[in-house]
Amino acid sequence: MRIINLENWPRREHYLFFKEFESPHFSLCVEMDLTIFLPAIKSAKISFTAVIMYLVARAANSIPEFRQRVREDNPIEHEVVHPSATILTKDELFAFCTVEYKADFKEFIRITEKEISRVKTTPSLEEKILDDNMLFMTSIPWVSFTSFMHPVKLNPADSVPRFAWGKYSIDGEKIKMPLSVQGHHAVMDGIHAARFYDQIQTLLDHPQKLIKAG
Repeated sequence: MRIINLENWPRREHYLFFKEFESPHFSLCVEMDLTIFLPAIKSAKISFTAVIMYLVARAANSIPEFRQRVREDNPIEHEVVHPSATILTKDELFAFCTVEYKADFKEFIRITEKEISRVKTTPSLEEKILDDNMLFMTSIPWVSFTSFMHPVKLNPADSVPRFAWGKYSIDGEKIKMPLSVQGHHAVMDGIHAARFYDQIQTLLDHPQKLIKAG
């Protein structure tokens, strides 16, 4: 983790401006193209949830703004941030599945699939990583959506980015899935979310590179 020096940070004015907002978050939702990705993942018999967690974490870690957080004094930037996703358990409740991000695809999938199985049998809302070096994720596989808003603490405002993906559907010859991004406007803008979406789509378009490289 590094402390960002506000005095010479190009984003200083924007940070101080949005940091004081009562509701400083913005949210975008984009349809991602899974046409190439989904058959490849199904053929490889890899957990869909684990793969999406990997893709989101990989893209987010590559963009500094997704690793930056609001602090009381100066903002900070983490070297790496880790995914924590909701997993459906018994009684139609959910548990948190938190794993350390690993750049190696197969290693991440192995660890995450094991953790998903564990939290289904011993569900808990307790986070394994008690810091803001997180990426919060959830899936709503029963419906498609065009917007999404996560619950956040506002005093002080939580600056951990949040992601949600919904039910994928057939649109002509395409398979599409909604993916939302929610961020704190003090540390990121729409242009950073757009870069995130571009990176996600590139990864979705080349699943074999991940499967073979892992």
